[in-house]
Amino acid sequence: MRPIKKWALRLGVTVVFIAGLLAGIVLKPSLLYAHSSEVGNFTILHQHKLDPQFVARLINADTLLKSSEIYDSSLKLSVCLNDGSYYPQLVQDIGGRVFGRGFADILVLGGTLHAAQNYVELNGYRWNLTELLAHEAVHCLEFNRYGLLNSNVIGHRHEDWKWEGYPEYVARKRRADLAKNIAHLVATERTDNNNWIFFDDSTGTVIPYYKAWLLVQYSLDIRKLSFDQLLKDTASEQSVTVKMQDWYNKQM
Repeated sequence: MRPIKKWALRLGVTVVFIAGLLAGIVLKPSLLYAHSSEVGNFTILHQHKLDPQFVARLINADTLLKSSEIYDSSLKLSVCLNDGSYYPQLVQDIGGRVFGRGFADILVLGGTLHAAQNYVELNGYRWNLTELLAHEAVHCLEFNRYGLLNSNVIGHRHEDWKWEGYPEYVARKRRADLAKNIAHLVATERTDNNNWIFFDDSTGTVIPYYKAWLLVQYSLDIRKLSFDQLLKDTASEQSVTVKMQDWYNKQM
């Protein structure tokens, strides 16, 4: 039994060591980048020369962030570009391949960046770059506001439609006509949509995120809840959807 216990102990220590090392690298992305550039509250980490058009998109995203009720001007964020560093691949290996990911004080782009055209491309789909940066940064604001144990970083403390819908709500401020947005969803769901919905700039989002956005937009703009109040609200997703549909029918 003793050799087995020793082997199990060594294995456990090794696993803990590797996990700790991995966590340290994930939370310190600058270790895997050649360059960093400071822009306002952001540190942009990049492997190659920084595109000034990306900086312009980031500044526009920051303007959107400032409209959020949970905005914190003291929060500093690291923005990790997918331009040759292994870091985005590491994050992808851990959490899956996505357009972007925001956690703690780190924002990671996972798709192919097209700063001049203002989109990130992944698997043939495009996500508006400015809105993606704002969306992922709001996740960082959520973490900053509610902490590790009261956020969706670990587990699902809050319903996904609230946690994902609010970043969409902040990011897509310029698309603020709720009735028009609902009509667009209704029309899209009548088509062979492959679970995607598109905007007039050829970018889009997945329909579950779009629906979450509309529910949050309805809750904040029509029901006049704050985001803090929405997180505590006990109304179910289904009941909010029904009430939003009733509101929409009255607009027609």
